[in-house]
Amino acid sequence: MKHVYTFSEAQGLGKDQLGGKGAGLAAMTALGLPVPPGFTVTTDACRSYYMHRQTPVNLWQDVQDALQQLEHQTGKQFGNPERPLLLSVRSGARFSMPGMMDTILNLGLTDEVVAGLATLTGDARFAQDAYRRLIQMFGDVVVGIPRHHFETALEDLKASREVHSDLGLTAEDLTELVATYKRIFKRHAGFEFPQSPQFQLQEAILAVFKSWGNRRAATYRKLHHIPDDLGTAANVQVMVFGNLGETSGTGVGFTRNPNSGQKEIFGEFLLNAQGEDVVAGIRTPLPLSDLKKHLPEVYEQLMTTAQLLEDHFRDMQDFEFTIEDGKLYMLQTRAGKRSARAAFRIARDLVQEGRITREEAVTRIELDALEQLLYPQPVPGHGKTPLLKALPASPGAAVGVVVFSADEAVEVAKEQPCILVTLETSPEDIHGMASAQGILTARGGMTSHAAVVARGMGCPAVVGADELRVDREAGLMKVRGQVIRAGETITLNGSTGEIFLGELPLQEGEVQEEVFELLCWADGIRQLEVRANADTPQDAERARNNGAQGIGLCRTEHMFFSEERIPLVRKMILAPTPQEELEALRDLQDLQRLDFEGILLAMDGLPVTVRLMDPPLHEFLPQLPELLVRVTQLSQQERSETEELEFQESSQLLERVRELHEVNPMMGLRGARLGITRPSIICMQVHALARATRDLLSRGKRPRPEIMIPLTGTGEEMAYVRHIVEEVLASHDLHLPIGSMIEVPRACLVGGQLASNADFLSFGTNDLTQMTYGYSRDDAARFLGTYVEKGILQFDPFTRLDEDGVGSLIRLAVQDARRKAPHIKLGVCGEHGGEKHSIAFFHQVGLDYVSCSPFRLLSARLAAAHAALKSWKEEPVLA
Repeated sequence: MKHVYTFSEAQGLGKDQLGGKGAGLAAMTALGLPVPPGFTVTTDACRSYYMHRQTPVNLWQDVQDALQQLEHQTGKQFGNPERPLLLSVRSGARFSMPGMMDTILNLGLTDEVVAGLATLTGDARFAQDAYRRLIQMFGDVVVGIPRHHFETALEDLKASREVHSDLGLTAEDLTELVATYKRIFKRHAGFEFPQSPQFQLQEAILAVFKSWGNRRAATYRKLHHIPDDLGTAANVQVMVFGNLGETSGTGVGFTRNPNSGQKEIFGEFLLNAQGEDVVAGIRTPLPLSDLKKHLPEVYEQLMTTAQLLEDHFRDMQDFEFTIEDGKLYMLQTRAGKRSARAAFRIARDLVQEGRITREEAVTRIELDALEQLLYPQPVPGHGKTPLLKALPASPGAAVGVVVFSADEAVEVAKEQPCILVTLETSPEDIHGMASAQGILTARGGMTSHAAVVARGMGCPAVVGADELRVDREAGLMKVRGQVIRAGETITLNGSTGEIFLGELPLQEGEVQEEVFELLCWADGIRQLEVRANADTPQDAERARNNGAQGIGLCRTEHMFFSEERIPLVRKMILAPTPQEELEALRDLQDLQRLDFEGILLAMDGLPVTVRLMDPPLHEFLPQLPELLVRVTQLSQQERSETEELEFQESSQLLERVRELHEVNPMMGLRGARLGITRPSIICMQVHALARATRDLLSRGKRPRPEIMIPLTGTGEEMAYVRHIVEEVLASHDLHLPIGSMIEVPRACLVGGQLASNADFLSFGTNDLTQMTYGYSRDDAARFLGTYVEKGILQFDPFTRLDEDGVGSLIRLAVQDARRKAPHIKLGVCGEHGGEKHSIAFFHQVGLDYVSCSPFRLLSARLAAAHAALKSWKEEPVLA
């Protein structure tokens, strides 16, 4: 198997083998763009290294062959002081992971080569600057020497020379710094900095492979659901130098604005710098538009190149470039990370420009992007003056206490929201960035590590706050003399770049016009209906505004838990005579009728599935331990007349609570079982629903209620309760659809029996998961995190459907129900109905609808369209 391809040889190979960066370099080479020549060591080689703990046979010979081609192509020689060829080695995985893996620049420099380079270029300062960068990168990436040892030496030297920037150091200063770096390297590594270029190259490629398994890369993959077994490619490329003076530079750009999606070139650059200076945010860069003033010809060439890249890839591109002595070189292109708002605008605009189809536009929108759009923003008119204003790197607002390190963010976030404040972020900070509500950096620009990663994560961020002074050791920051200490609260607005002292009130973000436009396109693609779980007229109205095609679950018991209704429910449960029970039920019926009327009116013309009372009756009564303590206290003291009355009532209540107490109430008297043993309750509910329906019909409305019987496990249960419901409906001269909620494993195994007595079936996946696993949903949080962390479970089955176990039961039930009743309506109403992987499964097994929280409706609509498009793609083509 071939493991090494030059960029010109790699045409036709995809990201799976070349990684995203390698595929981009091959494509740009084929387009005739100015790409420094190089070669890619494939992801197969990385996977082999992890699988066998050694590199593939002949890999190093293949690398040498490719290196010889570079030497022939450039007329330079690796390790030759007279004609030095210097190389960069960069990672490049299938999916973009900005800054998570390692890069080494200036490979091939040794004491002899750096002297030759200084003579050849006539610029000793440049040669020594390149050498000190290599020693630091090699020491950090290959040997594992903490970077701060090198950075401290650099800062000490600048302080002693009284300069603020690296550019203020002379060639002699940098020669002294190189000597210091060498001592640091030997002290920590135990050997001298290697003077063999071949050794440097081999170790650098291995270090890139190893960086696939580092902590920050693993954390990033976990956050973005990227598989761990893909591996990374290593891209070896001829070095071009942006640090050769004021006609050289380096930068990062986007073909469209990654924050707003506006069609404009967006980016930053630094003169006399190498690429890491921009990405790491060590120096605050200039906007790309300023390049026109400094190097106008290069600017025009870059603009033409950017347009060519977007035309070719038909998507917004994120590109990196270096200018060496006035000549432009392209180092990378990839689909750019973008904010949620930008993602929708770019997809919509590309369709309008005729570059992609509506179907392509829908597939390009990540499900998480919709949730990011709903991120909060400060309430207008708060009247507070910003503490500072810097670059708005990632939109959204966040409130939290100040922390000054990634590790501190992880710990503090367990107790309260926090904002990570630092000079600049590095890839090692990914775990803290994931834990923080927002990110604030003193350095860096709109394309710095903090900005790019925060946008990809949907985390609000403000960067490049020049007025900010951070003292991590003292645990404080200063802004124009004002001190803010760790633990104090600030509000960060990543949409405007403003930072406020204290907590500002926040409100939900607004959904833009282009979002609804794309969702309408998604609605025309998907096959699953999307309904909402809603229990109040307000939730129903919100659901309808978010595009719900009905209510798939209206939990009637939620209407009874309000403070004014609990006494009526308790009166009904504890009634000593049928007459008193009937009086309580009549009062409840009047209230329930108004509830139903409001919900049906909000969803006029759309189906509303009303679930009859499901929970055990004891949930409406005082807790047994608390009641027992109170009765015991009263029994052991002298009582006034009022206390005597309380004692008698509490004693009677205690006796009744004990009668209703169940050892395992979730598997006790609830659902259909409650309806069979206490039919008066479901009769009251059906009467209320029928009256509300009749009232609305008389007013010319179009109510479409459906009645769902919960927790049926046998066909006989379903038939018995259905008969009760139909008798009540007949008294109102109504015929409504009657179905069942499938929540127990047995119901899945006898789906055909239930279908024989049902107009529809809906899977309650929350309880179905609980009973299939034997995990208490309320208690499992204590150990599920450990299970996922140790790989015992791949994910929490209460948030994402377990397709192998619970999914197999659903599949069986669907097949059995369809055999018995081919046209029966089948849906799901558990919270899995709003989760993208689960929705794809429900589409696959042939359900008719999903139902989820009103807040997840937008994502569910998009996920259902993705599922449909995926099934179209996988459908075999018939000859």
